[in-house]
Amino acid sequence: MVMKRKLVLLAFVFSCLMCIYVLCLNLESRPSIGPLGRFYHFAWSLGDVETPGVTVVNHQTEKPLNSAEQKPEEPTETPRKVSKSRSEGGTVHPTKARGPTEPPFVGDRYTIEDFIPQTNCPEGIRNQIEKTEFAARFLAGIPILQWAKHATPEQYRRLSQYPGTHGWAGIDNTTLWETLQVLKTSANRQMLDDWESRSNKSSCIRCAVVGNGGILKDSKKGKEIDAHDYVFRTNGAIIKGFEEDVGSRTTHYTFSTNTLMNSMRSYANAGYKGPPVSKETRYVFLPDHDRDYLLMKAAATHTPVQKGRDQGANPMKYFGEDVTVEKLKMYHPDFVRYLRNRFLRSKNVYTKYRDIYRSSTGATMLLAALHSCDQVSAYGFMTPDFSSYSDHYYDSKFHKVGFYVNHDLRMELSLWQQLHQAGLIHLYMRQGHAAL
Repeated sequence: MVMKRKLVLLAFVFSCLMCIYVLCLNLESRPSIGPLGRFYHFAWSLGDVETPGVTVVNHQTEKPLNSAEQKPEEPTETPRKVSKSRSEGGTVHPTKARGPTEPPFVGDRYTIEDFIPQTNCPEGIRNQIEKTEFAARFLAGIPILQWAKHATPEQYRRLSQYPGTHGWAGIDNTTLWETLQVLKTSANRQMLDDWESRSNKSSCIRCAVVGNGGILKDSKKGKEIDAHDYVFRTNGAIIKGFEEDVGSRTTHYTFSTNTLMNSMRSYANAGYKGPPVSKETRYVFLPDHDRDYLLMKAAATHTPVQKGRDQGANPMKYFGEDVTVEKLKMYHPDFVRYLRNRFLRSKNVYTKYRDIYRSSTGATMLLAALHSCDQVSAYGFMTPDFSSYSDHYYDSKFHKVGFYVNHDLRMELSLWQQLHQAGLIHLYMRQGHAAL
């Protein structure tokens, strides 16, 4: 009887030990993650959370956008230094992103594309920036503009995480698809699309970026501005009557539909009737929401705006009867988010206003030129003595510069000083007023 009890006890102990052993093997085969790790593991499986880093998307392998298609998002890759392992059949290994990547909601991950320079300018910004403090922030392959090849299910899912000008949240995929499919020419994906066809092109592309600041009043900089290869302007850019100070040419006009309509209302008495219209003028949309996509499509197809707040509006009223799809461009949400994250990371990013905070329209235009041109001269932007000048060069009475939570103009002022001191831009400042 005693022997029987001992056998039963041994069997029980052996069974317990075997259960413990199997459990240990199971635990060893699974990664150990805490509560936060479990959240990211779950969220990443749904494609809703981005891990820190920069992503590359190969657009040649992606399919067109289709709302009915629900293919899981594939892993993406990181730009900059990419190594291929022969033993792994050429597997691409992502490297750590350069520059800031926190906090997670900022979304410091972007599409990166192959970049082919339009010139071999030895003094060009892209060659000089590696020698400056901005090297760690600068991404040479960041797409400045979005066009038809970016309209894919993968990109829609990824960019739908970000609201406003930083992504596609709130934009239905039909509106997005129909608009981007119109932008299918090489001119739509390249900022300086006519450079190769210019007969007077030089070894370096020289760009003048003209803001509307009061510092330009009586500056007599008009001829100097017009002498550049390209001239960028934005929002309420009033030219007639101010040519001596601000020049007369406009090759690129940056705006959002909202800022365009506001400018037409606010500056009508000063002489602003709408965007500059000329044979060389390109129109670069900064999309805040769906009304930009709807106006873009209407302009490209010469039809009234189909729906929304501007339904029935005639786009030729703004861009002229001869506007063509080749003259239309639209900033990529990744580029605008990249500017916020790496060049203008204001304290507003960490507040409840983070979804509406972005670089000002003028700042977006200037930084786009920094990424497109070899040499950039900036006129009419804020300088340390900004309080000495009216808000705009065309103000009939003195108006102080206004500050709002959706932009950080003081941080932009500081950035212009840093870029100027680094030799990456030439910032127009009145004589006797040294840089910070």
